[in-house]
Amino acid sequence: MTTNDKPENDAVVIVYGTYPSTEVAERIGAGLVERGIAACVNVLPGMTSIYVWEGKVQRDGEASMIVKTRAGCVDAVIAAVRAEHPYTNPALIVLPVAGGSADFLAWIRAETSGARSATR
Repeated sequence: MTTNDKPENDAVVIVYGTYPSTEVAERIGAGLVERGIAACVNVLPGMTSIYVWEGKVQRDGEASMIVKTRAGCVDAVIAAVRAEHPYTNPALIVLPVAGGSADFLAWIRAETSGARSATR
């Protein structure tokens, strides 16, 4: 049994992140889906983020993205996002999914069960 074959890696999770624009989030999200490490992404434009960075309160327009995937794909999702993300320290958090539509959760598992190349 490989690390990715462990039952806990089959758990559905959400990866939440913020991006400087809808266009950046859509580009990165499309790559995740094309590679098969995300079943679906939702890009939500038009939010305002207020935070402290380098000792100053910042206020920026951003987009957020919700990535639907499995726990076994999280490391690949985070690595792919960080490789393309323009922020030095992108906000990326993993949230467990406690339940939901059995058919939908099965679809997420099926879509992310075998990562594919971006050319597929």
